[in-house]
Amino acid sequence: MKRIINEMKLRLPAISLNESVARSCVSAFCASLNPRVDEIGDLRCAVSEAVTNCIVHAYRDLPPGETGQIYISVRLYDCREISVEISDNGCGIEDVGLARRPTFTTGGEERCGMGFLVMESFTDSLSVKSKPGRGTTVLMRKILSP
Repeated sequence: MKRIINEMKLRLPAISLNESVARSCVSAFCASLNPRVDEIGDLRCAVSEAVTNCIVHAYRDLPPGETGQIYISVRLYDCREISVEISDNGCGIEDVGLARRPTFTTGGEERCGMGFLVMESFTDSLSVKSKPGRGTTVLMRKILSP
């Protein structure tokens, strides 16, 4: 049975500046497992995409000047597995299945709609839970090489 050896929780305002903060904090925290360079790069890309999705989509209906929050929880396991949970209390996703389809977006023509596909390509598993009006949670798992 896998055992948690370390855990980090982080809360950040949903602003563009914090995409790089989240990516850096998560990768620095995970460095204690001594991942390969490509593994930490994969994790950084997946975290960047998840946080960017929160910033762009979750709080798009807030009045000007108001900012939502992004919640990040990272767990390191003794079996060299990393779990990263990124959640928000934003507008939620009406149809997660549809939202996971490539090219679907609520972000207008300037968005390509590949966010979940990108996250999935850089992790070993991805699950998405969402409730309209209550928010979205993305759980990503990365298994590091021995």
